[in-house]
Amino acid sequence: MEKKKLVAEQKKQKVISIKMDATFFFERAVRSLDRLHYDKALKYFRKAVDYEPENPVNHCNLAGILSEMGNYGESNRILQQILEQVDPSMTECHFYMANNYANMEDFENAENSIVQYLEKDANGQFLEEAEEMIELLSYELERPTKLTQIKSRESFFEHDKARSLLEEGRFGEAVRVLNRLIKKDPEFLAARNNLALAYYYMGQFEKAMEAVLGVLEIEPGNLHAQCNLAIFHQHNEAKEELAPLLDLLRKTVPFQQDQVFKLATTMGILGEHEIAFRLFRRLVKNGDAAEDPCLYHYTAVAAYNIGRWTDAAKYWLQAERLDPKSDIPRFYLSQLGEKRQANEATPAASLSYHYHLPFEEQFRLLARSKEALPDSMKRDPLVRSSFFWALRNGDREAKLQVIQAFGILADEEVEEALRGFLLESGEDDYLKKVALFALRSMGVSEPLPIMLQGRRTMAPSTPVSDDLPVWEDRWQRVLELTLQHMQKRYDMVQQYDMETLWVEYLSRVYPSAPAIHKAEGWAAALEYLTAKMHRRTVTYEEVAARYGVSPATARKQAKAIDEACGLKQKMDAIFPTYSRYMK
Repeated sequence: MEKKKLVAEQKKQKVISIKMDATFFFERAVRSLDRLHYDKALKYFRKAVDYEPENPVNHCNLAGILSEMGNYGESNRILQQILEQVDPSMTECHFYMANNYANMEDFENAENSIVQYLEKDANGQFLEEAEEMIELLSYELERPTKLTQIKSRESFFEHDKARSLLEEGRFGEAVRVLNRLIKKDPEFLAARNNLALAYYYMGQFEKAMEAVLGVLEIEPGNLHAQCNLAIFHQHNEAKEELAPLLDLLRKTVPFQQDQVFKLATTMGILGEHEIAFRLFRRLVKNGDAAEDPCLYHYTAVAAYNIGRWTDAAKYWLQAERLDPKSDIPRFYLSQLGEKRQANEATPAASLSYHYHLPFEEQFRLLARSKEALPDSMKRDPLVRSSFFWALRNGDREAKLQVIQAFGILADEEVEEALRGFLLESGEDDYLKKVALFALRSMGVSEPLPIMLQGRRTMAPSTPVSDDLPVWEDRWQRVLELTLQHMQKRYDMVQQYDMETLWVEYLSRVYPSAPAIHKAEGWAAALEYLTAKMHRRTVTYEEVAARYGVSPATARKQAKAIDEACGLKQKMDAIFPTYSRYMK
């Protein structure tokens, strides 16, 4: 039988195809680097670039190996190519270039590259190394490096700016900066906490509460937010909400110094003076008050509020030593001396922890005249926050005083607050008109939106009346002349009443308004009548001398205004003795 012929089984191919791509050459390059075969690594990195020329990492690796081999110039050429042609967002290339230039001892270009890195890189991957290089380059170049910003720390710089604005009492500007930061980084809790305080200082309590609750939603145990919330609850007299939070704060033992200070001031504001004293004294003993008169003042106030007179005197004396030009420690030492002479065992009322004179005294100084207003008071955030608070939450008299004070402060923050006040629908129309007058006195000349009698209208740049369709230059000259003379002698309300009187007179006699040959006579009459309306002692002879007219002229014009406006009858109803002033 024939044998069957079998076909030999073919062997399967064992050849594995190699995929020659950028990854392949990258891996070969890395293995070569591990073996310190730099020439081979360079060859493989070049291959990786050839296969994926659009990938900036490949170019960066090639620049890196060239730098390792000491070919710094070629390395920088490739890094510059990445920035110009491949991926301009790879800002770390500036850092690599700075290192290359430094190794070449080209310190000028190294400085230029490191500055570009710090000013353009948002991630800060090499921030510490870059700062060390800045120090080295400053030493080599024998001058400091000019650096306008560090982009990766931009938020921190902006936050520092916002904190400075808060300390200067520029709350509106601080709010804008902080909102911008939070929009970029919603979990920037320090910015959220300071935003809550800014709103609180401005009297916008609903927004303040919303901001602080936003912090606690992200981090329920945030001590700064808990302290702020406790103060807000106290302000709103929310005793039920405050009680558990206050119990928690009493049991809190902070370790970081800023938290100790925050809790100390909060407990003082909440009336927990024993705890406040213990915490402030802890800061003093730790040496944190070495050059800070404010901290000694806070400790003294806490001691005073719990009846520890000797301790209070000791800390105020220390504050006086550190701040010899200030009247604050001396004022409180004087107050303490009076208490001791009266043999009082405990204080009749708690002192404020703020490092300033009592607000009432400052307000009287502020409202007196521009000459009496020191720059330090203009910038005092506590004084300013008190004004903002009173404008929103005070009674009618307090708001009137604040508007006058704002006319003296006259900065952008004040202007913004007064513009907003004009649009408050629930506010008194008279107060809004005084606020409008304050804005005009500050130089705001364009038409302004205002809510009057429940409807929104535009207030023109000149005095307005429904019965006065025009406003003539000759009338304006009288008004400006009178204001010029009254500014230093009369407050803003009296100046406003003078303007109102002039507008009323012209409205009543229009269109038969008198020819005004000499503005001084009418100005003297207006000042005289305004003074009498506010029960100020003045004679025709005095005002006539100020304006350079005869007393008879001043009397004649005053009589004309009085008769047209029925001023005598109005004032007799208020002040029965008014008639004798008009004789």
